Amino acid sequence: MTLKKIVFAFIFALLPFYAAAQDYDGYSPETLLIDAPTAHVLDKYQASFTTRSYADGSVMESLDFGVIPQINIGFSIAVYELIGSSDDIKVLDPDFQVKWKLFDGSLYLPAIAIGYDGRRYGYNRQSKEYMDDRKGGYITLTREIFTPGLNASAGMNLSDFDRHDLYFFLGASWRLNDWLALVGEWDNINNMRDSRLNLGAHINITPALVLSGAVRRIGRGDENERMLQLRYVTNF
Repeated sequence: MTLKKIVFAFIFALLPFYAAAQDYDGYSPETLLIDAPTAHVLDKYQASFTTRSYADGSVMESLDFGVIPQINIGFSIAVYELIGSSDDIKVLDPDFQVKWKLFDGSLYLPAIAIGYDGRRYGYNRQSKEYMDDRKGGYITLTREIFTPGLNASAGMNLSDFDRHDLYFFLGASWRLNDWLALVGEWDNINNMRDSRLNLGAHINITPALVLSGAVRRIGRGDENERMLQLRYVTNF
């Protein structure tokens, strides 16, 4: 298939989403920067559909729902080597996520949320292990700082409840205009070797449809990874 046909097929596939998104009021909430969670949640009766393509031809599908005010639940499933020429694709174990926004924030205090995120990345077929552990249980704080459109998040997480290793994350999102936001995060902070620097951008095709691109594990040599993600938020 030629590049022109691929681009045309991609645009044609987005048309139903574009038409449905016109009635959406407001921008899709940034519940995640790249991997680091913010304190934002989906509203009640909102649903988020996320497709992430990343290393080794892997694709992860995530669905999140605003079931009651301030509480989101969701699940995700990934397929290893789905993209490419491999005939030996592998469906990985499904994971789930939940977030509860405890405090909306005020003039001086940040919004606060707690949650659990079971998503893992970087599967190795030989060792049957993941390069990146799940976020696990976490607490996160988010607040607008310095200038309108610049939101900072910080938090801590406990990936494995058996090891009791505590990790930290820092990140920010800067909305430059109606269609572009720059994002960055320092994730998995416990020691310098295991921490991850991730940089990317969110592009609003419509207020409800967001295309994201990012580079993960910057400065880690062969472990660097490019990621592409499409996220659609709607009401149900």
